[in-house]
Amino acid sequence: MSRPKTKFRPLDGILLLDKPAGMSSNAALQAARRLFRAEKGGHTGSLDPLATGLLPLCFGEATKLAGLLLGSDKAYEAGIVLGTTTDTDDADGQVLLQRPLPALDRAAVESALAGFTGTLQQRAPVYSALKQGGEPLYARARRGEAIEAPVREVQVHAIELLSLAPPRLDIRVTCGSGTYIRSLARDLGEALGCGAHIASLRRLWVEPFTKPAMFTLEQLQALAGEGGEVALDACLLPLEAGLAAFPRIDLDAAQAARVAQGQRLRGPWAAADPVAVHGPDGRALGLARVDADGRLSPQRLFRYAAAS
Repeated sequence: MSRPKTKFRPLDGILLLDKPAGMSSNAALQAARRLFRAEKGGHTGSLDPLATGLLPLCFGEATKLAGLLLGSDKAYEAGIVLGTTTDTDDADGQVLLQRPLPALDRAAVESALAGFTGTLQQRAPVYSALKQGGEPLYARARRGEAIEAPVREVQVHAIELLSLAPPRLDIRVTCGSGTYIRSLARDLGEALGCGAHIASLRRLWVEPFTKPAMFTLEQLQALAGEGGEVALDACLLPLEAGLAAFPRIDLDAAQAARVAQGQRLRGPWAAADPVAVHGPDGRALGLARVDADGRLSPQRLFRYAAAS
């Protein structure tokens, strides 16, 4: 017997999902979307299937913020196994090479880690979602094609060595958008002369959600069974939570009405792009840009802005 077709509903908000290991980010998004019956949904940057932790999901009008959140700073805890290199740079891949470990102490590892902070030129993993010719690299890699993964500039703000028990070490990384922790582990292994791969990875936070109250899929399913969609909807953050890192501009009723019609405003505002525009009731209307002359230009408004 086929399952009844899900009847989706309009729903706006942000869910801080604790993604389980072994599930792709898109599969986790679709599972949560079906549970909430959200008509529209997106995530703010993929986590590897092996990884767990914070995956902000955007429903409805919150999807207009997903691209901005994608570029936010992030923090991870990673378990790294030294001495073994894999084709995916993590434990899900095939072993390519095994090498003996050099004598390592905490000082030697911390010295090597110091070379991976700041602005780096980082080569992405061959098995990654980056696209070349409109196709993800992992699709080409699975076909056995020779791939030259791109090198990109990334920012690693800090790395802390949490524990060292060779062949494993654990680190905490705070970094900018686009940083691959798998690549960092791979390159650290090469710097130590023995190779390495990621054994475990957990994303701790994504700015502006630096102290996230996350929900697992199991917790959400239990809430749905106990309290239905009222209980589920109480887990969602408002759109305003996703705008917390941007400069805020509060408008009066007349200004809000003009912005809702796409009109530009001149005011005493400092140049910034983007800014979060709020109406007189404090509700976010959307995103705008303020030029050097103090002129505010609406950029991306939420659908309800016209009714504010």
